[in-house]
Amino acid sequence: MLADWLTVSLDQGQPNALQGTIPGGRYSIEGSGILSLTPNQLSDDARAVVLSVGIHGNETAPIELLGECLARLEAGVNRLGAPLLVILGNLEAIRRNTRFVETNLNRLFRRDLEQQGAEADRARQLMTAVDRFYDRHSDLPRLHYDLHTAIRDSQYPRFVVDPFADSHTEEQQWHWLAGAGIQAALKQHQHSWTFSHYSKHYHQAQAFTFELGKALPFGHNDLGSLTAMGALLDALMSGRQPEAGDGRKLAGFQVAVEVFRESETFRLCFADDTPNFTEFGCGETIAEDASSGPTVVGETPLRVVFPNARVELGARAALLVKPAQLMTQVSSDTT
Repeated sequence: MLADWLTVSLDQGQPNALQGTIPGGRYSIEGSGILSLTPNQLSDDARAVVLSVGIHGNETAPIELLGECLARLEAGVNRLGAPLLVILGNLEAIRRNTRFVETNLNRLFRRDLEQQGAEADRARQLMTAVDRFYDRHSDLPRLHYDLHTAIRDSQYPRFVVDPFADSHTEEQQWHWLAGAGIQAALKQHQHSWTFSHYSKHYHQAQAFTFELGKALPFGHNDLGSLTAMGALLDALMSGRQPEAGDGRKLAGFQVAVEVFRESETFRLCFADDTPNFTEFGCGETIAEDASSGPTVVGETPLRVVFPNARVELGARAALLVKPAQLMTQVSSDTT
């Protein structure tokens, strides 16, 4: 049933059973594309885990990966040992194989949201689901992994964005990410109102936006490259400690400059197939805009991440990033 839940949700159908049992626990469908799993008994290392996919509708690899994890759980290969909230984000955009329908859902996760429309309504529904889930499991550490794929290739095909918040990112997380095949991490410098930021900012959860390769249609994804990531998700569902790697080997970056599209004549001054994390030297022009003028690299080389000249007016069109330290202490302990 769990693996079928993904398909049925996308087919605009209603599963035959809104609740039932699985090995180690029970499930409850709380709304369209919102699934709650509750264990019969908590494992020692259990966290309250939110796993979200499909916030952008054309990013299919995480949906397929999560479907495999849910199938293993239902088959009894893994046993539920932690409370889990599974979210299939922008259902209509997934059905259309588009990034979004009206506007970018992953910029709308703020409690004072006044915007109207389909994506805004979905953002409010998902925020409420997360609030209720964390309230039900307030005695457990909180975790939110929001799984995406990037629009373009990347010098680091698997990387995460660490949202800005007052709460601290645990050193343990860097080791888990390294063990899951993540190659780099980008630390945000200010509030960005993404889904992972919502959980970190409002609920003090350990939270990341994952970029797991390049956005491709269903059936064209290489899930073999995500085997270690699947093992991490399996461990979280079971309430086990995931396999740890050496977090010091992750390439660390932080945002130095945000580039915005302010006019219709905005353009990026490099090829459309330029990979994420490509470095630009001092004096190179990154973008030109009739309103804000050119964006030129200063005295320190910078790398470009998430360039997209076709964003809405006023939206971020690229990040320019510089190297940063992730680990706050030097330690050989990766447990």
